[in-house]
Formats: sequence, C-alpha cells, structure tokens
Amino acid sequence: MTFTVRAETPPLREDAAGALRVGDSRVLLELVIRAFQDGATPETIVLRYPTLVLSDVYAVIAYYLRHRGEVEAYLEKRDQEAEEVQQQIESEQPDLSEIRDRLLAQRQA
Repeated sequence: MTFTVRAETPPLREDAAGALRVGDSRVLLELVIRAFQDGATPETIVLRYPTLVLSDVYAVIAYYLRHRGEVEAYLEKRDQEAEEVQQQIESEQPDLSEIRDRLLAQRQA
C-alpha cells in the first residue's frame, strides 16, 4: 500500500465583500483566529459556531500558525476597515442625546 502526501489549501474562501470565510460556513476567519488567540480549542470554537467543521478549524489554525505574519496583516486590515465603517456610521448618525433628554423630561413630568 502506498501513501500519497498531498498539499491542501486552507478551507478559506473570499466573499463578495472581500472577507475570508471558513469552509462552507459564513463564519469569518477573524472570529476563529481571535477565539484561538483567546485560548479556545478547536472543539470549543466548533461548539461556539456550529456551522463549522472541526477539520476546517484545525486546518485554518494550522495555516495561521504557519503564516502568522500574513494572517495578522489581514486581521489588522479588517480591524482598520471596521473602525472606518464605525466612524462613518457615527458621523452620519444624528446626535440622539437631545431626543433622549427630551423623552426623559417628559417621563418625569
């Protein structure tokens, strides 16, 4: 019996927005990696995100450990994009504190 070793690509796919998803799930790469960095085991991560497949989580973590610099750069880019979106939302959203104060005043009256 012969054993053939094959290189496998990590179970990651890019969605239309440019985010990396794990396997066939909608779970983001950053959620899996952040959970792992926080000390979660692959089994715990699958419990947290039941649409994940355990072997995919192990493969993604292995890829992260082998390509830490690239993955960290991707995570940093995603964090920056999220911060930009948050700032945009906050800049376009009106100040609601005045409405809140008025409603509280009416409640007390």
